[in-house]
Amino acid sequence: MFEKFLGGKTAVVTGSNSGIGLGIAHELARAGADIVLNSFTDAPEDHALAESMARQHGVNVRYIQADMSKGSDCRALIEQAGACDILVNNAGIQHVAPIPDFPVEKWDAIIAINLTSAFHTTAVALPMMRKSGWGRVINIASAHGLTASEYKSAYVAAKHGIVGLTKVTALETAKEPITCNAICPGYVLTPIVEKQIPDQMKTHGMNREDVIAKVMLQRQPSGQFATVEQMGGTAVFLCSPAADQITGTTISVDGGWTAL
Repeated sequence: MFEKFLGGKTAVVTGSNSGIGLGIAHELARAGADIVLNSFTDAPEDHALAESMARQHGVNVRYIQADMSKGSDCRALIEQAGACDILVNNAGIQHVAPIPDFPVEKWDAIIAINLTSAFHTTAVALPMMRKSGWGRVINIASAHGLTASEYKSAYVAAKHGIVGLTKVTALETAKEPITCNAICPGYVLTPIVEKQIPDQMKTHGMNREDVIAKVMLQRQPSGQFATVEQMGGTAVFLCSPAADQITGTTISVDGGWTAL
């Protein structure tokens, strides 16, 4: 749809060696952007993934390790990238527990990785975007950035915070050719979600189809998972000229979840 229109641009995608981040990286590469992949590991397979993506799409792809719970690592990631025309703040973790039982260290880690990391990367990326005269900041929030669920206090707080940071970033860049928006996915079929299905089948004594429909997608009216390719396509659209005046908003890809 947007074949190679991002040629000459560099996209940094945090938390991108699997799942939504990897799906977005593939679609941006398909549109011609050079890619910086990232995660907290530094294994041979991480670098092999970058090499494979480069061959597949005919663009430059690098892997840079950074621990997104550390502000210094977040900032160093963008600095080491050398250029950042498109910043996708995707890194995130989850923990589920009632507020009185929620481990403090889990709260701190979720806020650091899911929210504070985006502040640090954006702070370093914006001067690069201003220097090049164009930029896109895409924050991966969640349906939980717009609504809430029990036992997810840190995640919901962080994702609401990402939506707020998105709005502030958009206002601070509104007079420039830079936009900032948040994508709010519902349930997306990622390898992590796929691995949860057998456990949910055992827990609830249900077959695969019933677990998906009655447990996992109970709040998603479409009854279907979103895909990582759809997340990537939405990100590519936000980088297109058609989205030049879309800034400071949220785009829900949640099968109707937040329409309830």
